[in-house]
Amino acid sequence: MKTRTLVALLTSVIGGLAVVGGGAFGARAGIRGQRAASQRVVDMLPVHADWWRERLQHEGQLTYLAIGDSAAQGVGATAPGRGYVGLLARRIRHRSRMSVRVVNLSVSGATTWGAKQDQLPKLRQYSPDICTVSIGANDIADFHPDKFERNIRAIYSAVPSHAIVAELPCMFVPDRERKVAVANEIVHRVAAELGLTVAPLHVITKRVGLRRTFFNSYGDLFHPNDRGYEIWASAFEPAVDARVDMVAAIRHYLSAREAEDLGREAGAVASARAEQDVEHAVELDHGERPGRVERLRQRMTGGIPLPEQAHSQDQTPQHDQDDARDGHAPRHRGVGGAL
Repeated sequence: MKTRTLVALLTSVIGGLAVVGGGAFGARAGIRGQRAASQRVVDMLPVHADWWRERLQHEGQLTYLAIGDSAAQGVGATAPGRGYVGLLARRIRHRSRMSVRVVNLSVSGATTWGAKQDQLPKLRQYSPDICTVSIGANDIADFHPDKFERNIRAIYSAVPSHAIVAELPCMFVPDRERKVAVANEIVHRVAAELGLTVAPLHVITKRVGLRRTFFNSYGDLFHPNDRGYEIWASAFEPAVDARVDMVAAIRHYLSAREAEDLGREAGAVASARAEQDVEHAVELDHGERPGRVERLRQRMTGGIPLPEQAHSQDQTPQHDQDDARDGHAPRHRGVGGAL
């Protein structure tokens, strides 16, 4: 009996040691894997930066400009274009049915101070039709609310009034989440003062939950992977869609000179003219052709060309004809700026 008891005790001890040893081995393997993934991230940085710089040379009928950090660079995705900026650019192109030039000013590792110093001076060279800002996650490790607000205010004051600015994402760790809550209060307050639209990135990433976020993260457990970036992009999509539709309305209902002269009022004037067209179509639509109003609404998103556009295609300016022969997209002035 004593022998059996001793054997059982030894078996339990050995089993416990095996579990502890296996856990320790797994933890060490996990740490090694995370370190290896972090090194791969370091290797990615110049590759992604070069990829986006090359995209600056591409022409486009619309200009999409992004300010941000490594997330805007798409670090952690299988390719730079699979980050949220690349996904949004693809969405803009499909929705507008126009070519898109992407100006990605983001810098991996950037804080709000770094974006203010390095990215804002470059912003002055462009008049983007669509602009997104996602910055601040790198501030949390050494968070100072007053400095954060000064930097955010400088950035938000410099971007176009139609810019879409993102909350900081959910980080799940209690200490970091307390800082993120303060940062996001600043983001919302300053954005409201300046009339900017806020993308609910924290709300959406928190809703996903810790378990899914783990599987939606790259091996360094900090950057999103392809699935994670799809979730990030979804936070911007409603506001981006609305902005693309507004740009389409401006281009359909205003000349380039009118849009420039109207400035901030261009969107409201274009919307009013579009609404008048819809009301007029309703009055004339007494059983004539089904879908008339819907087709008119589609004009605002580039689905159906306006009659005057079709006519103007036969009178294409000479420089656009030259561009077409050279294989380049026609040159168009942006309607971004102060709109």
